[in-house]
Amino acid sequence: MVIDALYRKYFQKSKIFLYPLLEIKRGTSVVPKETYVCWNNTVNSEDIKLVCVYYPRTDSEYIQFEKNILLKHNRLVDLVKVDDETLVVTFNFSDLSDDWFNFLNGKYSKIDIKTKSKILNFFDKKSGNYAYVESYLFPEKHFQTYAKILGVDIEMLKSVGELCDKPDLEKEKLLIEVADLENIKIIK
Repeated sequence: MVIDALYRKYFQKSKIFLYPLLEIKRGTSVVPKETYVCWNNTVNSEDIKLVCVYYPRTDSEYIQFEKNILLKHNRLVDLVKVDDETLVVTFNFSDLSDDWFNFLNGKYSKIDIKTKSKILNFFDKKSGNYAYVESYLFPEKHFQTYAKILGVDIEMLKSVGELCDKPDLEKEKLLIEVADLENIKIIK
């Protein structure tokens, strides 16, 4: 696919650049509703943890996914059932701290080549997402295209160095409360 327009709306950067690093196969019907790098006061972006929100289901595909993928994942930190319709799963990315902070700072081109490869391998090479993600990870190949779309000088884009804005931490923050069960008084 050829890039001929820009994304104008904000898209969840953690879902595009971090979720693929969990190396969960694409194509399953079990995908997070959304992903985040912060969660209220529980997780902040410097904790180097990806927060995924799932809708738990009762079908066998979901049950197998939770049992064999989520609960056995080597990055799993925490799994919190907020209610019957919301499961929050936190994954540790501390082994990728350099890539994590490049992500937070919008320096996608500075992400390690092996990490870039894992990100790109998640997407179907024939999809529009693949073309855009590749342009964000390897902007030097795409400065000419973006300069034409934006109507700006290519040298200006080269001086910026990146073709995708950095994550908006307010939009990358999960705002959901979980009852503190230890502090709930049981009335008899």
